[in-house]
Amino acid sequence: MTCRIAIAGAAGRMGRRLLAASSADPGLRLVGALERPGAPELGADAGLLAGEAACGIRLTDRPDRALAEADVLVEFAGGEAAGDLAAAAVRHGVALVSGSTGLPVAAEQALLRAAEAIPLLRAPNFSLGMVVLRALARQAVAALGPAYDLEVLELHHRGKRDAPSGSALALARAAAGDDAPLRLAREGLSGGRPPGEVGVLALRGGDAVGEHTLLLLGEGERLELTHRASSREIFVQGALRAACWLAGRAPGRYTLEQVLGLG
Repeated sequence: MTCRIAIAGAAGRMGRRLLAASSADPGLRLVGALERPGAPELGADAGLLAGEAACGIRLTDRPDRALAEADVLVEFAGGEAAGDLAAAAVRHGVALVSGSTGLPVAAEQALLRAAEAIPLLRAPNFSLGMVVLRALARQAVAALGPAYDLEVLELHHRGKRDAPSGSALALARAAAGDDAPLRLAREGLSGGRPPGEVGVLALRGGDAVGEHTLLLLGEGERLELTHRASSREIFVQGALRAACWLAGRAPGRYTLEQVLGLG
């Protein structure tokens, strides 16, 4: 069965990669490409923009046009646009895969409301290896117990806007639970380490795609679980796999763990 996909933020770095990958996958059919109003790429052929053959789909700033035939919308737009796109997906009854992080409150609320009407899968990182890392983190913490302190170290390129990354926060919560106290910085007389605290340290520089390490620090030993991304193509393939899996499902919130059969 062919999955009909629309891509928002189509002229961006991630959007162009999604366009190229969707045109190369026989199980996908691109039916819409969205950009912000005033974007210089509006009207361009999506295939040519992605460095592929012309496909006849032109970039538009009108969701009603881009979503008219879509089964699922994939967006990495970020900011207030993420909330607007969620509302548009609801109006058109289209499933939504969202990779936006660091959103304003209004956009976060729009995504929560959207899940009441359409299937929604939101993830801070669409690397399938990161999904497995989170599962391993939960397993390791359950096996070793509270005697081991937890720290998360992450590295991203110099242009990464949010710190810590959404992926690092998701890893910390997978390991320690949603209510665990997080320490995002230490300096001076920090007072030692309170029980249950999880440190999350962000590094920025160069062109690093993304590295995440969970350290489990015990007496006499430590365990390090690390994922390193060397290409952004892994995020593209993860998002498209999620999109095909999500299309046609009942309204609600879904996870990449479910896509992989891990939860």
